[in-house]
Amino acid sequence: MSRVWNFSAGPAALPEPVLRQAAEEMLDWHGAGMGVMEMSHRGKEFMSIAEAAEADLRELLAVPSNYRILFMQGGAIAENAIIPMNLLGEKRVADYVVTGSWSQKAQKEARRYCEVNIAASAEANGFRSVPPMAEWKLSADPAYVFTCTNETIGGVEYPFEPDLATIGRGEVPVVADVSSHILSRKVDISRYGLLFGGAQKNIGPAGLTIVIVRDDLLGRSVPDCPTAFDYKTVADNGSMYNTPPTYGIYIAGLVFQWLKRQGGVAAIEAQNIAKAELLYGYLDGSDFYENRIDPACRSRMNVPFFLKDEALNDAFLAESKAAGLVQLKGHKSVGGMRASIYNAMPLAGVQALVDFMRDFAARRA
Repeated sequence: MSRVWNFSAGPAALPEPVLRQAAEEMLDWHGAGMGVMEMSHRGKEFMSIAEAAEADLRELLAVPSNYRILFMQGGAIAENAIIPMNLLGEKRVADYVVTGSWSQKAQKEARRYCEVNIAASAEANGFRSVPPMAEWKLSADPAYVFTCTNETIGGVEYPFEPDLATIGRGEVPVVADVSSHILSRKVDISRYGLLFGGAQKNIGPAGLTIVIVRDDLLGRSVPDCPTAFDYKTVADNGSMYNTPPTYGIYIAGLVFQWLKRQGGVAAIEAQNIAKAELLYGYLDGSDFYENRIDPACRSRMNVPFFLKDEALNDAFLAESKAAGLVQLKGHKSVGGMRASIYNAMPLAGVQALVDFMRDFAARRA
């Protein structure tokens, strides 16, 4: 068997030890005589899996006791609707900071449920940076402020954690879509009212959505919010109001255990910094490739880059695939290339990419 270096933005590569353990347990989980996909979500076997996964995630992210961890379905796109339905309460306005494709989609979806105020936008510079908080213009009484702290498509990551107290609005909860950099770096959960993300980038397979929500934000749902999407109902039922994505939770739990064996989030962040510095360092020193994002706002997880001669794009993709480097084509809305280097991508994979890029450029000099 030969595995490729998989730079997909999601569904993305998983740690090989996790895949091997899942394969070993596929037919018989810990002597249960059945695999996890076959288990009742209310049986003691699966309940132990879910409880351990939640506890490990709480430990890894240092989630305070006044926050609930919910295992849901529908992905981040569904949360773009579920969030306003849950957090509006009696308010009619929500504020959005637009830094790229995903926050743009989020604010468009929210308009189906409430008035939207664009508190800040980086559209004028082509979504190449994050507007500093001093430029944010919040509405008079928003239900929340929405942010996407890592834009998977554009490769923009917040270089700061939003703290509305610094602009005199500390009472407004901050919501963050953390889909593509959750668990890649330390985060102060207490700065946020709610964080959410699809699992398929840095946690596990597609189908599982993680929501971390502060207790005081539960119970605010609008009357027509579907019961299965009401955060309070989900929380009160331990994420078991309906059948959760059981296998996704199981794989996520294995990933959390793998992260703990690596030394936790602080240790994996150090590895991510090294990987990003290697790739961006090569790009910055090259006259053949370029990255167009403000260096202060570059994502450690999603690195878009362009060949200065884009007529060579097809050759680059074909030859990189032949070399065992796959899923490097940029998103159709942006073009170029994109290397997603999530936690599961080792430094050796990034080095292999840089070596190929250097060789490809040399052969066309």
